[in-house]
Amino acid sequence: MINTHLKHWTRRLGALAAAATAALVSFSSTGQAAPDYDQIGKQFSLVLQNAHFSRLRFSQDLYEKFLECYLQSIDPQHLYFTQADVNALQSKYASSFGDYLLAGETRTLAVELHTEYSRRALRHIAEAEKMLAEYAKKLPAFDTNRSTPRSRRKLPRAANDAALTQAWRDMVDDMVLTEVIRRENVARLAKEKGKPDPNANETPVAEKLKARFRRLRNEVKEADTEDMVAMLLNAVARSYDPHSDYMGAREEQRFKDAIKASIVGIGAQLREDDDGSTRIEGIVKGGPAAKNGQLKLGDRIVAVDTANNGNWTDIMYLSIDKVVDLIRGKKGVSVKLRVLGAESGEQKEVVIVRDEVPMSESLASAKIVDIHKSGETPYRIGILTLPSFYIDLDSGDVRCAADVKKLLRRMNREGVKGLIVDLRFNGGGSLDEVRKMVGFFTGAGPVVQVRDSRGHVERLTVSGRRLFDGEVVVITNKLSASASEIFAGAMADYGRAVIVGDDSTFGKGTVQIPRSLADYLPYFASREGCGMIKVTVQKFYRINGASTQLKGVESDIVLPMSTAALQIGEAEQDYAMPYDEIAPAAHYVKNPRIARILPELRKRSAARVAADQDLQYSKWFIDYRRKIIEENTDSLNKAKRVAESTELRNRQRAQDEERKPRYEKMAAEDARNLTIYRLTLDDVNADKLPVASKEDEEKYMEAAEDPEEALADDVDYPSNLDPILRESLYIVRDMMEMP
Repeated sequence: MINTHLKHWTRRLGALAAAATAALVSFSSTGQAAPDYDQIGKQFSLVLQNAHFSRLRFSQDLYEKFLECYLQSIDPQHLYFTQADVNALQSKYASSFGDYLLAGETRTLAVELHTEYSRRALRHIAEAEKMLAEYAKKLPAFDTNRSTPRSRRKLPRAANDAALTQAWRDMVDDMVLTEVIRRENVARLAKEKGKPDPNANETPVAEKLKARFRRLRNEVKEADTEDMVAMLLNAVARSYDPHSDYMGAREEQRFKDAIKASIVGIGAQLREDDDGSTRIEGIVKGGPAAKNGQLKLGDRIVAVDTANNGNWTDIMYLSIDKVVDLIRGKKGVSVKLRVLGAESGEQKEVVIVRDEVPMSESLASAKIVDIHKSGETPYRIGILTLPSFYIDLDSGDVRCAADVKKLLRRMNREGVKGLIVDLRFNGGGSLDEVRKMVGFFTGAGPVVQVRDSRGHVERLTVSGRRLFDGEVVVITNKLSASASEIFAGAMADYGRAVIVGDDSTFGKGTVQIPRSLADYLPYFASREGCGMIKVTVQKFYRINGASTQLKGVESDIVLPMSTAALQIGEAEQDYAMPYDEIAPAAHYVKNPRIARILPELRKRSAARVAADQDLQYSKWFIDYRRKIIEENTDSLNKAKRVAESTELRNRQRAQDEERKPRYEKMAAEDARNLTIYRLTLDDVNADKLPVASKEDEEKYMEAAEDPEEALADDVDYPSNLDPILRESLYIVRDMMEMP
């Protein structure tokens, strides 16, 4: 592959991309959601107008935006509605969209719009299945000069049904051709290595893709009233800004799980399988499923008895979110799963008692790196990894600031003089937690400024003394958002850290508050399972007065990172709020030292980057991905696609061959020059910190092996570091050397 560390972060990106737009939240108590969706819609509309930062009142212009946002949210690739369809819907709903909500007819509008969507979606899905049925008899030659857009999001909608049908045919052909080439590449690689082809017994291409469309069809048909209302109210909220939304009862629980570091469930990672079942991809070590011992990697779940009372739910082709909702539940309550064994295929029933599952990979963790220098005391540098600014909304027992404090205190005991704070892919979290964390490095003073819709500015401060006095580098990327941007911005404004990474962070400079809609319903209305509105009520500003909205926090030293090619960030969001500035906060003093040494730091870093072959590979990859995104075209000619695939594969192979001897040499040098110690929350009170090992990275979960990845020639980057971390270590070392 192009780069081992790029592949690692790409996998994380798939899991964390949504987190980049996570709300920066100030928390109040939340309730459960009510089934009276007409009242919910009415009160939601009133709260949104009165509480949102913009204070926009419902109007005809907004009603048009509501419909536009709704259609974009359910049809982001413009594959279901023609422009003629949109024109007809605008004539019917654009002038009265908000009136439905205010008049207590939310359910009616939600069902009507979803009916329009599902009718078109199911028709086009059926057309795709019909195409694939023909392809099951004989695959096309793919010798035409046709092409298709990779993304239709920013393209005009099809003018009529004929044009839309052609778009679907192009999409299906692209899916088939992509799968054909993938299988041929895997078979070729397996043959070269003298290994069996992992796809040899796989379902034929057309049948496999038909199964995917069947799952898509079921997802459309399985939508219930909560789903329909959520789609509608989310479109209304996101017409105000990208981060305001409505959460039904199920989504509210997912939100709470996302912002804390544990969930109640069985402790298994699930994946949709093309045969319609849900496959066990990972088992959390020490979790309920691991302790039970009956579930195995690769087992396929086909039905769930969520209360273990004999009431089974067939989950074949059910969306993964719905499957997860069925399996999760209350602590101490058992769930029964009907499972097909991975090896035998025999059916078995497994009963597992749900329990709290700690998500230890989501918690703060650290390493201590000794960089040895002949005859001298080693440079001792810490690496603090923080996936999010987490907090347990229900109990408050789990807080990232408290965890980070423990790790920093142990680093002080160990004599750490320099620190890397790794905030890559950190999508945010609790405002209060990040405020406390800034104080660990700056001491007492202002941390961030927040301004409400009335223009009132509050300067949030922290008290107490510094906890860590050494040199600091903060690593960010385009998916470092919200609370991460507050932390990075404050550290830069105080002159307390050098910011390295992508050219800038995500650019989310708004604060949301979750409010229970149960608190706003009429006195006699049912409040059971009512959900909540998460509404933008403030904008936050750095203590230098600049907003992070749209622009994010710029890096002092830009490094070639895999995320650089992504078209992602607040500026890419529809209806994003504008950038502005306010007066700087009083009573803070910026240390001028970093500004003084920054030119020399940049010079040294640039020289190392130019000499670092892996970072040069990253630069090539960034340019390659940007070109593909800009061209936005996939050829449907097989010979052309195979030639492109072969060229890329040959480049990757050459890179892998170059790496092997170089990595062996690096590993030997690291063994002489580096000592890396593990420091997790379990280690903070240990008499002696353990030396880190590769197994530490796999400590959390036992994961199924990907048979295709096993064929790759990837070689692991030495010492469980990645090139960005390694360069950041050198930057900290440079800072420690400078007066």
